[in-house]
Amino acid sequence: MDLGIDGKVFLITGGTKGLGLAAAHALVGEGARVVVSSRNQAAVDEAAAALGGPENVLGLAADNADALAAEQMVASALRHFGRLDGVLISVGGPPTGPITTITDEQWRDSFESVFLGALRLARAAAPVLPSDGSIGFVLSLSVKSPWPNISVSNGLRPGLAMAAKTLADELGPRGIRVNGFVVGSIATDRLKSLESANDDPARARAERTAEIPLRRYGTPEEFGRLAAVILSPIASYVTGTMIHIDGGALRTL
Repeated sequence: MDLGIDGKVFLITGGTKGLGLAAAHALVGEGARVVVSSRNQAAVDEAAAALGGPENVLGLAADNADALAAEQMVASALRHFGRLDGVLISVGGPPTGPITTITDEQWRDSFESVFLGALRLARAAAPVLPSDGSIGFVLSLSVKSPWPNISVSNGLRPGLAMAAKTLADELGPRGIRVNGFVVGSIATDRLKSLESANDDPARARAERTAEIPLRRYGTPEEFGRLAAVILSPIASYVTGTMIHIDGGALRTL
């Protein structure tokens, strides 16, 4: 299937590993060009090299928590490629731990990165996106149900999902679509670190996969392929939707 994105340009934050990098590979594989960012310059350089040359990829070292980063990333995409057609907003997971131990500073830092940083990027991109543009927010099952020991994510991501839904209403009249990806257990470094926090990581994995109907973790590539489809014109009538990628783990509608 032709996704209709040959030559289009997509900005992907958190695009140097895990879900973001998988989405970048899927988009490039369909003929798109990508701008990938993360806070680490070495990781940016490595991802850009893996995705192709400067005619296909622009790598940027940027921190979503930086108030100036969103405008700078959008401006860089326009300077390098002359256009911007879509954005996939992904950030690293916030601190783990129960609410009773998370400090005010950790809450503020996470809000700047996970919540406000994401909205800044959507706000910066919206004016330059074309009528078939698309914005995707990478969220998690904590949008629908709390996960143990990730209280900051449980607190922030439901609000970001509702903000995405609101943004779909605001940008819909211009033809710009906004969706969220409600991601379950995907085999990323983040999930490995969550498992490692347990006394018995192997048992933690067995217990988690036992609760997933498909009885396994997803792969970043499975996320990346679906993200590419939803960001593309193929999904031209899909907006304001929280799309589950969880192997059936969520038991609610």
